[in-house]
Parts: sequence; C-alpha cells; structure tokens
Amino acid sequence: MMDIGIRKLTPDLAEDYVRFFDATPHDDGTDETKCYCVCWCNDDCEGKDFSSAEKRRELAFQYVRENILQGYLAYCGDKIVGWCNANTKADCLKCGGWRWFMGDMPAEEPDIGKKIKSIYCFVIAPEMKRKGVATQLTERVCEDAKQDGFDFIEAYPNKEHSGTDFGGPDFKGPLEIYKRSGFEVYSETVKGLVVRKRLQ
Repeated sequence: MMDIGIRKLTPDLAEDYVRFFDATPHDDGTDETKCYCVCWCNDDCEGKDFSSAEKRRELAFQYVRENILQGYLAYCGDKIVGWCNANTKADCLKCGGWRWFMGDMPAEEPDIGKKIKSIYCFVIAPEMKRKGVATQLTERVCEDAKQDGFDFIEAYPNKEHSGTDFGGPDFKGPLEIYKRSGFEVYSETVKGLVVRKRLQ
C-alpha cells in the first residue's frame, strides 16, 4: 500500500474538502452529478434542496464547518486522494442518503443501547483507485471508533460488486474491503448486505 496520510474531517478542512469534490470526477464525468457527499450526514433532509451541484457545494461548506458531515480524508503529500464518510448511525437515520438508499433496512434496531459507527460511502481519486486507499481509510475509521467507545462499526455494501469503483454503484464500498478489515455479514436486505465488526 502507498504512503497515505489519513486526517479526520474538521471544520478547518472545509476548503480542502470542497476542492477535492470540485476536482474529482463522478461516474459520468459531469459536474452536475457531483454529490459533495451532503446526503450522508447527521441532518434531517426534510426541506433541504439538493437539486444542483452548486447547492450541494454550499451545503457541504455549511455541514463541514458545523461538524454535521463527518468522515476522513486521505492525503498523498498535500493532495487529497480519497474520502470516507463515517458517522454515528443513530444520528443519520433521517439523512437523505439513508432515506433514498437504505429504505429496506429494518426500522427497529435489535441492539438498543449499543453505539454503532457507520461507513456510508467512499470517493477515491481516479489515479489512486486499487492502491489501498479505501482500505487504509476503513482501518482508520475502525481505530478511532474503538477509541471513541463505539461497540460496533457497520457498512452497507451491495451483494455483488458491480465492477464500477467508488463514486458509482459501489460508492458504499465493495464487500472485499470490509472482509479484509475483519467485518462479517450481519444481515441481508433486498438490495444489499449489512456487514459489522465488533469493536469492544
């Protein structure tokens, strides 16, 4: 794996964060599809306008500065080459991403009282794909979650790898990455898997 530095997203990195999304193409290569990852955060999506890349960019600045959008940035030197969105599961059940992509998840959690960190998505710079960046991001999320007292960490990969790397159908990360980091399949939904790793 390459020498990558992982930094937790903090309000002072808002400019870096937004510039990474400005410069990193999404699947179809058009600017209008840039998500700025604003739909996976601890904010209720009700009444929010995500209709254009410009509006999502503005929300990204706000969310990072207010610590609403959380995760980790991967740096190669002084350049950001990857992003992993990771947040407290219970805080994100009303976000747009959860409502749009996780509708088949059970409404009731069987392990009430357990603190769960969730990995929601990755964006990796095209020139850095398949170089271990997502694996290093995943391992850092696990390390910090354990130190922060989380009981489990979860992720939600598709049942089958689509062949499209991050930013497209596999933005939630392929199952292989999680298996390498010690996750096991916890449950299955119509659309995908819930994989989980015990931390405590």
